[in-house]
Amino acid sequence: MTDTPAGDRPLVDTHVHIFRKNMPLVPDPRHAPTYEFTAEELQGVLDAHGVQFCVIAAASPWGDCNDYVIRSLRTRPRWRGTVILDPSTDLYTMEQMSRDGVVGVRLPFISMKSLPDLDSWDYRKFLYRIAELDWHVHLHLDGPRIPQVLPQLERSGVKLVLDHIGRPDPVQGIHSEGFKAMARAMENGRTWVKLSGAYRLGPQAAEQARELCRQVGTDHMVWASDCPFVGDEATTYQSTIDWLADVVPDGAERRKIMGENALRLYFN
Repeated sequence: MTDTPAGDRPLVDTHVHIFRKNMPLVPDPRHAPTYEFTAEELQGVLDAHGVQFCVIAAASPWGDCNDYVIRSLRTRPRWRGTVILDPSTDLYTMEQMSRDGVVGVRLPFISMKSLPDLDSWDYRKFLYRIAELDWHVHLHLDGPRIPQVLPQLERSGVKLVLDHIGRPDPVQGIHSEGFKAMARAMENGRTWVKLSGAYRLGPQAAEQARELCRQVGTDHMVWASDCPFVGDEATTYQSTIDWLADVVPDGAERRKIMGENALRLYFN
């Protein structure tokens, strides 16, 4: 077993994916894997690295086909998950998903050329239901466009988790309006950021993660691997742990990010 940086404290990977080969892909998906990565394979990877808890992130290539994720959650009390849903999804369906281990809705807006109107009736009703269930919105959006949706999401009262360090602006980085808006949002106590996806984001990922920790602290940071690294399968699980150790060298702070913060957010 690989040594872990958290000693005997539980580790939580807050963003992993599982999928089967026969699952239907949405039209024109961002990625189109030709292999499968099953719940059993994921459990083997987690066990090999001493990670006891995880959160399955709904993946945009399969849209709202959440079936396999939900079935996998039902028999694994140390797993939680997010789903992709149409905003018109009824309350009773969402309540059953909650009993199955779903804790949030992923908004894969990064794939959209035009962002939806979050002030529309469908979205206002949808966000209200998410807040009432004590779920969170898991937002996947490029950094420059994050300021376009933050005001509506904050007004709705939902808990908000920003994916992949807010996907840094490759040109302006920490000086961008997206970074500033993300840092301000974290001051409200209902916004978290995933320190994840650095292997996709380039050198600005570490800079943005360090500066965000410096400005707002680590209490609302969580760590994730993004396993199985769809589209960049040469990435190793251990490299994502090593990256965080480089970005957050203080062991006590890293333990919070890799465990305590996520346990409070996803497993309370």
